[in-house]
Amino acid sequence: MTISDPLTDAIGQRHQSAPDARIVCLVPSITELLCELGLAPRLVGRTGFCIHPRELVADIPKVGGTKDVNLDKIRALAPTHVVVNIDENEKPTVDKLAGFVPHVVVTHPNTPRDNLGLARLMGAIFGAEAAAERWCAAFDAEYARLRALPPGPPRTVLYCIWQDPWMTVSQDTYIAAMLAELGWRVPEIETGTRYPRFAWSGALVDRLDAVLLSTEPYRFTEAHADALEKQLGIPVLLVDGEMMSWYGSRALAGLRYLRQLRALLEGA
Repeated sequence: MTISDPLTDAIGQRHQSAPDARIVCLVPSITELLCELGLAPRLVGRTGFCIHPRELVADIPKVGGTKDVNLDKIRALAPTHVVVNIDENEKPTVDKLAGFVPHVVVTHPNTPRDNLGLARLMGAIFGAEAAAERWCAAFDAEYARLRALPPGPPRTVLYCIWQDPWMTVSQDTYIAAMLAELGWRVPEIETGTRYPRFAWSGALVDRLDAVLLSTEPYRFTEAHADALEKQLGIPVLLVDGEMMSWYGSRALAGLRYLRQLRALLEGA
């Protein structure tokens, strides 16, 4: 077994191929990926936030949210596998799931290219290797288009995910890794905190080339962006939070979105 073994998950557990698995997925972006790989018929449970693709997930039972999982509902569905994520799901809940679900598959993509390993992990465990390889080929092609862009100027951008209190992302998050593909960096606000709170100040704004307001988890709108831009005097852009933070199948569209975002900021 090696690090690149497609059957090994994010915490080093090696799984066996299980094409007849009964899957509960507690990660919205991975539910979408499983459907992309043709595995919707194997899904027996999802969270209420697993909303894509809408036509395929509509009939899959909900088992609560990513943080407030209903263990009794999952137990009644008798899954053989539950798919979780280190950032999205809480460890005490995952530990309880391990007490009655035979296989807990742990994921933790940190960079855009980690999506290749994620797709291959899902494909290898659940018998969709060919579909996973097709998706990986499409991802590699889109990634090559992004890397072929001429280098742009380095920029410091503040990516906002919440207000009241204002919150952003640290440099060790997936979102920051997406921005880094454009040569953009997020400022270090608070060491050791992945989603730090912050207060607006002249010193902070002076460090920034732009502010990005995400449409999730807080539902920032163009009105928020317009008002904040007038207040700060620097470009403030509304960005699609799913494109920036959802790994799995949405990450492929996310690479295309990065090219659009760069053009948008250059235009601003």
